[in-house]
Amino acid sequence: MRRAYSVETVRAAEAALMQRLPEGALMQRAAAGLAAACGDLLRRNGRVYGSRVLLLVGSGDNGGDALYAGARLARRGAGVRALLLAPDRAHPGGLAAFRAAGGQVVDGPDGLGVLDLVVDGITGIGGRGGLREDATELVHTVTRDRTPVISVDLPSGVEADTGEVHGEAVRADATVTFGTYKPGLLIDPAAEHAGALRLVDIGLGPELPEPPDLEALQYADVAALLPVPGAESDKYRRGVVGVVAGSERYPGAAVLAVAGALRGGAGAVRYVGPGADAVIARFPEALVHAGPPSKAGRVQAWVVGPGLGDGRQAEAAVADVLAADVPVLVDADGLRLLDAETVRTRTAPTVLTPHAGEAAALLGTAREEVESGRLTAVRELAARYRATVLLKGSTTLIAEARDTPVRVNPTGTAYLATAGSGDVLSGLTGSLLAAGLAPRDAASVGAYLHGLAARHGSDGAPVSAQDVADGIPAAWRDVRAG
Repeated sequence: MRRAYSVETVRAAEAALMQRLPEGALMQRAAAGLAAACGDLLRRNGRVYGSRVLLLVGSGDNGGDALYAGARLARRGAGVRALLLAPDRAHPGGLAAFRAAGGQVVDGPDGLGVLDLVVDGITGIGGRGGLREDATELVHTVTRDRTPVISVDLPSGVEADTGEVHGEAVRADATVTFGTYKPGLLIDPAAEHAGALRLVDIGLGPELPEPPDLEALQYADVAALLPVPGAESDKYRRGVVGVVAGSERYPGAAVLAVAGALRGGAGAVRYVGPGADAVIARFPEALVHAGPPSKAGRVQAWVVGPGLGDGRQAEAAVADVLAADVPVLVDADGLRLLDAETVRTRTAPTVLTPHAGEAAALLGTAREEVESGRLTAVRELAARYRATVLLKGSTTLIAEARDTPVRVNPTGTAYLATAGSGDVLSGLTGSLLAAGLAPRDAASVGAYLHGLAARHGSDGAPVSAQDVADGIPAAWRDVRAG
């Protein structure tokens, strides 16, 4: 599991560790890891000896890390130059070591020639507000030939704690981070700037508290959560999920939500709505009912909202489902039709699955504000509605109303940006709820499998929502196989 901590927590942990170490030892550990990562990249593209490396050095410890790493590369035969953005505030020890190793300090980008690597050590985890204009111009100049860029701890210009980007920021091919991940490395839009991530162990682990601020599940974590039927399982033990979806205008939403539920391992699916004929034609094993949902029969969880449309009948269906004493997932049109106070006062779990526009409507804010501040938005939604919230997007986030780490899904792909894929996710997550997973786990596993399924369905080509649904069993097998 990838775990991320806030800047304040990281700084406190570093301070505690430095009290037990010789002066400068922590920076040397970071520099050694950074130099190793730079060496690996240079070897993949040619060799370390004789390569041409430029350090962009700011005034903080990140600049010191870059200078010490540059000294190590220079001792291995690389031609390393450093451009100091604040010469009078450059790290003195790092600068002395760099010069002693044969590194060269340059005044500007002119005459540098072709570079093999740029190391971004402009700002660190304490940076705020994007790059200054002079730094932006410099970065554009030295990377205009698509020179690979490695960022030190965090791409300069992004917000470490939130993943927000206010202004210009470095776009790295890789980021070498120290001690622990920072939230901004895992959450868009900042994560888009980070490239491949490499975590360097500097001994910070014992100093970091529980729980982290953010976590991202990996294969082993998801595999441990997957519901696996036993010898005594029947359809009720595997979980029966009710699906209230579709309308005359959007009958396909019903089919896709049911597809997600069945592919997700539900023992049975009870469908309620006007799309019964379409559902049965595609999935004869589905159980259909004219409604209302409360009369449809026994379920362990409900999914309500995809393609439901407007009107009193749709609103009544949402209210009926929210009155049930089982977990309920609300998506799409259901998010517009729900009564907020009803959601807040439910005693059974509720999962809300908005995209950015729906989240903005629930919060009464602009879509752009949600997209630029995804972590803030998902936390606020969970607290305001006292629900588990899965905020869909380029990096899907899952938050609870209680004080648990926000989860970020690492399997997202642009292939999921297709009509109906959210309906599949709703059915899939609903099946996991019906199988007995806790709401945060069901949402996390659902999002993880959903992303893998799109990759299986695409194989490098565009996919439909049905392709995503059909890819779920293969995604499931991948996770089980590790």
